Amino acid sequence: MSGLAIAMSLDRMRAALAVTLLLLTSGLARPSEPVDEKYRDKYLKDTFGTQAWASAAAGASIQQLRNSPKEWGRGVGAFGKRFGSSVGVHVVKNTIEFGVARVRHEELTYHRSGKKGFGPRMKYALLSTVVTRKTTTGQRTVALGRISGAFGSGFISRLWMPASKHTVASGASTGGILIAVDAGTHVIREFWPEIRHPHRHSD
Repeated sequence: MSGLAIAMSLDRMRAALAVTLLLLTSGLARPSEPVDEKYRDKYLKDTFGTQAWASAAAGASIQQLRNSPKEWGRGVGAFGKRFGSSVGVHVVKNTIEFGVARVRHEELTYHRSGKKGFGPRMKYALLSTVVTRKTTTGQRTVALGRISGAFGSGFISRLWMPASKHTVASGASTGGILIAVDAGTHVIREFWPEIRHPHRHSD
């Protein structure tokens, strides 16, 4: 990739992050009511905590092995671009997700089902990816924050991707992958006691 192309890619990333900061300002920092500290603290931890950086590094490593996007090539510089891209996607995703969830009073913390049996627990974990509860009433609702965060970041990240990735299909694919990752995370959290202690079997 030429120096000009790299500069243009960085400019696009900065523009996308600027849009994200505007979303953060309107959705989290200046809502129509006082900021909920639980939302703010969870946002900061999930977005900038140690696990976030580890996840970004893991995602960049996978893309490096796949040489995707191919235009970025291989080597240390290419990994740096992929790592920066992973961080950008993560920040955009969480900012949209938390901003929308804050306005809609959506629960963002996963709570284990308490159900018995593999099937019901798996169904609950997967369904919890797209369905959540209102923090105000406890009623079930579409997890619009999580869904819009995944697909919003998928499309916004096209701004700093190579030209071959500037397609609706590519953005939608990234959004779908992010939803799948969230689903997998919920499954792990649901079955974590069994994963941690494999010799202990639930009924």
